[in-house]
Amino acid sequence: MNSASAESSSDVKFEIGHVLFIDIVGYSKGLINEQSDSLQKLKEIVRGTEQFRIAEAEGKLLRLPTGDGGALVFRNSPEAPVLCAMEIAKALKSHPKLRVRMGIHSGPVNEITDLNEQANIAGAGINIAQRVMDCGDAGHILLSKHVADDLEQYPRWRPCLHEIGDFEVKHGVRLSLTNLYTDEVGNRQLPSKLARGVKQQRWKTAIIGGALLAIAACLVFFVVHRASTNGGGVLSSILEKSVAVLPFENLSEDKANTYFADGIQDEILTKLASIADLKVISRTSTAKYKSKPEDLKTVSQQLGVANVVEGTVQRAADKLRVNVQLIDARADSHLWAKSYDADTKDVFAIESKVSQEIADALQAKLSPSETNNLATAPTKDPEAYDSFLKAEYEEREAESSLKAEPFDRAAAFYQEALSRDPNFALAAARLAESRILRHWFVTRLSEDELAQVKAIAERALALGPNLAAAHVALGSYYYYSKREFEDALKEFRRALELQPNNAHALESCAYIYRRQGQWELALAELAKCEERDPRNAALPANIGGAYLFLRMWPEAKRAGSRALALDPHNLLGMRSVVFSHLYGTGDVNEAKRALAAFPPDQRMAYFSTLGSSGMEFYLHVLNRDFAAALKVCETETSNPDENRGRMAARAAVYVLAGDADKVRVEMEKARGLLEARLRDPDDGFVTLQLGWVNLALKDNAEALRLARRATELLPIEKDALGGVPLLAALAEIEARAGQPAEAVKTLQRLLSLPAGFSISLQQLKIDPVWDPIRNDPGFQQLLAGKEQIGLNK
Repeated sequence: MNSASAESSSDVKFEIGHVLFIDIVGYSKGLINEQSDSLQKLKEIVRGTEQFRIAEAEGKLLRLPTGDGGALVFRNSPEAPVLCAMEIAKALKSHPKLRVRMGIHSGPVNEITDLNEQANIAGAGINIAQRVMDCGDAGHILLSKHVADDLEQYPRWRPCLHEIGDFEVKHGVRLSLTNLYTDEVGNRQLPSKLARGVKQQRWKTAIIGGALLAIAACLVFFVVHRASTNGGGVLSSILEKSVAVLPFENLSEDKANTYFADGIQDEILTKLASIADLKVISRTSTAKYKSKPEDLKTVSQQLGVANVVEGTVQRAADKLRVNVQLIDARADSHLWAKSYDADTKDVFAIESKVSQEIADALQAKLSPSETNNLATAPTKDPEAYDSFLKAEYEEREAESSLKAEPFDRAAAFYQEALSRDPNFALAAARLAESRILRHWFVTRLSEDELAQVKAIAERALALGPNLAAAHVALGSYYYYSKREFEDALKEFRRALELQPNNAHALESCAYIYRRQGQWELALAELAKCEERDPRNAALPANIGGAYLFLRMWPEAKRAGSRALALDPHNLLGMRSVVFSHLYGTGDVNEAKRALAAFPPDQRMAYFSTLGSSGMEFYLHVLNRDFAAALKVCETETSNPDENRGRMAARAAVYVLAGDADKVRVEMEKARGLLEARLRDPDDGFVTLQLGWVNLALKDNAEALRLARRATELLPIEKDALGGVPLLAALAEIEARAGQPAEAVKTLQRLLSLPAGFSISLQQLKIDPVWDPIRNDPGFQQLLAGKEQIGLNK
C-alpha cells in the first residue's frame, strides 16, 4: 500500500451502529405499480414507529434505501432496532399482503459518499445485518449473536429469544442466528433456507431439542408477559404500579444505627410486598443501589419499575425522624414526599403510614386483609423490635457469606427479641429459618436440634397463621431438612398467597420443582423471580444450572454469563460457563480461558465427589496433570464439609494416577476422619466420599457397597437434582472397581435423563475416570448413541 492510500484509509471514521435491515419478500415478482405501493406503505409504517421518530429527532438515525426495503442505523441504543422491528411487525398485521422480513446486527458502520456523490452507508454492520435478514422468510425477525447476547441482559427480552444455530452464508461467513418472536409478532418457523442447508439427520436431533426449547420459551413468555405487560404487549414491560424501595440512608450521628435504617426500609418493603396490585422489587436487588442514586432512569430500566422510594432515618436517643419520597424514576419527578417526627417507640406507626401513603399514591387496590396488614405491628415492644432489627442485619450478612459467626449472632438477637416478647411471631419465624439455613449451608444439626427448629416454626405459625414468614420458615424446614417437597410447596404457596411479591418463596418453589424433575415449571418460576428480583445473580446462575442438567449448553452459557455480569464472583454462573464448554463441546482449552477470568480463590471451591469438584482441580484432572490437581486440593480450610470433599478428591486422583499404594497411610487417616465425621449415617454425599477413599485403599467391595448405599439414600426418584451426582459417582466407582457392565448400564440410564451436569457424551470422551472401560464394547456403543437434550416430556 502506498502512502497516499494509507493516509486515505486512516481518514475513514467507523462507529458502532445498531442496524435494522428490512426487505419486502417477493418484491421483484410484483407489477411496477404494486412495487411502488408496497414500498410506499412500508415507508409509512417505518416512519410511523416511535423508535424511528425518537432517533430521527435526536439525530441518531441513518437511512439507507435498497430498492425493495432499506436499512435503519440507530446510534442511540442496541434495543432501538429491536423495538422498531416489533412496532413494524405489529403494524404489518393490518397489511397481510405486505410480506416483510427483517434482520438486526450491531457492528461498525461509516458514512461515505458514493460514485454519484450521494450520501451512503457502508461497513460490516450493514453487510452482516443484510446477511442475517437474507436467511429469513416473511415475518421473520432474525438477530445476530451479538445482538442476542446484548438483549439477554434484559429480562423482558429473554422469553422472546429463540436460538436456531450456526449457519454458513455468502463467502463462507458463519453466522449464529436467533429468531425473535412472541405470541403477537414474528415467525416461529425455522427459516426454509436454513432447513434446506442442513443434513436431515442433524436436524432430527436439533428440531426435537429446539421444539422442546420453544415450548419452554413460550411458557416462560406467557408467564412473564402476563406479569409484566399492561395491555401493550412486550413494549409496555414496566407497570405503572411497580415500585422499588431503595436502601434508606442512616443520618444518625451513631453510624451503628445503620441496622435501624435498614430495618425500617425492609419493613416498608415487606408491607408493600403483600399488596397483590403492586409489583414490588425484592430487597436482594434494591440492596445493590445507593440510598440516592444519581441516575434514576437507569435504575428504573435495570429494575423494571416505574417508581422508587428513597428515604433517610435519623435517630437520636428516643427521638426519630424519617424522611420518605416517592419518585417517578422514568421522569425523575417527585410524586409524594413526607417527613415524620416521633418517639422511637412509634416506629411501627411510621412504617404503617409510609406504606399506606405509598400504596395510595400508586392507586393500588387493597383488600381488607391487605389494609389490615399495613396497619399491623409485628410486636408491641420497641426493645424487642430493636433486637429483631439487629438480628435481621446479621442474618443478611450470614446469608451473603454463608459463615457460622453471623448466623450465630443473628440467632442470639432473635432469641433476645423473643425473651422480651414471647409472642413475637416474626422473630420466631426468622429464627427458625436462620437455623435451618445454617444447617444446610454450614453444619448439619442433629435430629433433636431439627425437631427444636420445627417446633419454633410451628410456634410462629400458631402465633401468626397469616404471617408469610412463618409459612416460609416451615417450608424451609420441610425442604432443607427432610426433602419433604410437597409439604414444603404447600407452605411456600401459602406464603405467596399472603405476600404475592415474596420472591424468596417463589424462588424456593422453583428449586423444589427442579428437585422433583419438573424442569419446565422450575424455569418458568425462575423467570418470574427475575421480574421481582432482576439484580439477583443467583437466579440466572441457577437457570444456567438447570440448563446444564438439560444439556442445553448454549442456554447454560448465556445464563451463566448473565449471572457473571451481575456478580463477577458468582461461582454457579462461572460453573455454567465452564461446564457448557467441557460437557457441551469437550473443549478443555476454551473452558480454561473462561475460568482464567474468575478469581483464583473461587476456581477451586466446592469439593465433594470427583464429578462436582473444584473447577480448576477438575481441569487438571481432564488434562491428566494429576500432580497439579493434588496441589490444588491440598490446603485445608475451616469448613469441615469442604475438607471432606478435598479428602475424597485426593483419593480419586490417587486412584486415577495409580499411586494409591504410595499414600496408604494418608488414605487410612482419611478413612478414619470421614467415618468419625459421618454423624448422619443417611448422608449420601459423605458416604460416597468414603467410597472413594476405600477405592484408593483397594477395598473395591466396600467402595461399591458405599456408592450403592449413597444412591439408595437419595435416589433420583426422590431428588432429581441431588440424586444425579450420586448415581454418576456410582458409575465412576463401578468403572474403577472392575464392574464395566454395571457401569455402562448406569451410564445408559443417566444419558436418558436430565443429568448433563454430571454426564454427557463429551464428558465420557475426555474424562480419565472412564479409562478402564474405554475400549469396552458397551461403552463404545454409548459414545455412538444419543443423550437426552432439552426438557422432559
